Amino acid sequence: MEIACTRSSNELLLARQAYHARFKKSLEEDVAHQTSGDFRKLLFPLVSSYRYGGDEVNMTLAKSEAKMLHEKISNKAYSDEELIRILATRSKTQINATLNQYKNEFGNDINKDLKADPKDEFLALLRATVKCLTRPEKYFEKVLRLAINNRGTDEGALTRVVTTRAEIDMKLIKDEYQRRNSIPLDRAIVKDTHGDYEELLLELVGHEDA
Repeated sequence: MEIACTRSSNELLLARQAYHARFKKSLEEDVAHQTSGDFRKLLFPLVSSYRYGGDEVNMTLAKSEAKMLHEKISNKAYSDEELIRILATRSKTQINATLNQYKNEFGNDINKDLKADPKDEFLALLRATVKCLTRPEKYFEKVLRLAINNRGTDEGALTRVVTTRAEIDMKLIKDEYQRRNSIPLDRAIVKDTHGDYEELLLELVGHEDA
């Protein structure tokens, strides 16, 4: 989900091509085989999508789809085909417009309405999908927070976020991290890592000496 929703359409296509070359089968084939139920209904179209990347917004469409999303969520139809179609195929700009309309019209951020059952893993995946499509810095801040603040550093998650976002939106992620945790990201990294690994991470996030 993270890769499908935070990469550009071309980047996702290249990843799918690389997967094909490396494993001699398609990413879509493995996702369909390794997942089931509601998870497959969401993940398969996410990895298969080639979204339009432009800035155009259709406000009439945003209003109608915001209403439809609210109806589906109110009826707890979280895996409805139309709900998934919007998240999996609309441009990110269009989705942002739709979800802004959702909040304006119905009073709640959509992710608040998707917290009806905090223990539901599919709802957690839906919320993460929305966050990745609309505010990826919030998603990546949480990944970093969990990677650094748990007992023992999750080096895989920490490395993945820092290396893949360093030249994309690291400034936004750093700002969000400090806002959420009241400590700069580079200082948190210094407290939790050491040696060459620490120096590499600090270089990538843009270390600012005090």
